[in-house]
Amino acid sequence: MITIEGPENFEAKDLATIATGSIAKPSPAIAPLTVGLLERAFLARFPREDAESWDRMGLLVGDPSQPIAGVCIALDATQNAIQTTARLGANVLITHHPAFLDPPSAISPSHDVAPQTGVNVWAAVKNDVALMNFHTALDVSDEARRLFMGLLGLDFERMLVEAAAGAPKGYGYVCSIRDADAPFKLAHMAARCTSVFGRTPRVWGDMDDVVKSVVFANGSASNVAKACVEAHLDCLVCGEIGYHAALDAAQAGLSVVELGHDASELPLTAVLAQVAIEAGVVPETVHVLDQSGNWIVPDSTRL
Repeated sequence: MITIEGPENFEAKDLATIATGSIAKPSPAIAPLTVGLLERAFLARFPREDAESWDRMGLLVGDPSQPIAGVCIALDATQNAIQTTARLGANVLITHHPAFLDPPSAISPSHDVAPQTGVNVWAAVKNDVALMNFHTALDVSDEARRLFMGLLGLDFERMLVEAAAGAPKGYGYVCSIRDADAPFKLAHMAARCTSVFGRTPRVWGDMDDVVKSVVFANGSASNVAKACVEAHLDCLVCGEIGYHAALDAAQAGLSVVELGHDASELPLTAVLAQVAIEAGVVPETVHVLDQSGNWIVPDSTRL
């Protein structure tokens, strides 16, 4: 019989601390998290098949075999975001919007030679920063829906516009007002949006109108506004809508709260950061970049 000599309170977990001999099989090393593995983890949450056919998502620039040193999260892959990523010691920039939809016609450090997307690709390669995004697949995700419904304090009922025929996901969250908030006026909706998104929205409609049904669509409202009118819904909260589309909707009785495309989607960076951490990126190496100041209004500054 083989016995283990030791203290009375010896436990099985202590075996992990016992030195092994030279002929013992070494413990398998933990494989480092690479850019490619990180992309795979994100695609498991936001599959390519959920994205629009015209969209470009996933890893656009970078080496899939490169180990992760750190990750930055932003709405857009701007030159400043790329340079900040490198300065922070990170080597991956994950954004909501793609660095480009159409491949750059030229890649150069000069704006005189290459358009903006080509200059950004040059900056990413030069700074050894991988670029990936999950755009419209993130837009239609359950994670996005839960985030926005929580921020706005609305109760989700159904999707208004399906992403594809028979698809369970889509655009335009049809929501109801909670009983505790009734009667809920357009002025209340506008004020809540101002507080949540940190921007003064453009509002179409009578501020005293009572709102019972709200549709939320981050980013471009696209064909959601038309669908709202056809469904006789009360209010559309969206990132952006064209002037004539908003005018037509208002004349048809649909109130519109336009947040600004970027303002409506900046909260999605929190979702991307959480998924990165759950995928195995060390939390201390995940940085969310503030891009809320990309544009300003005169009233927000003092001379």
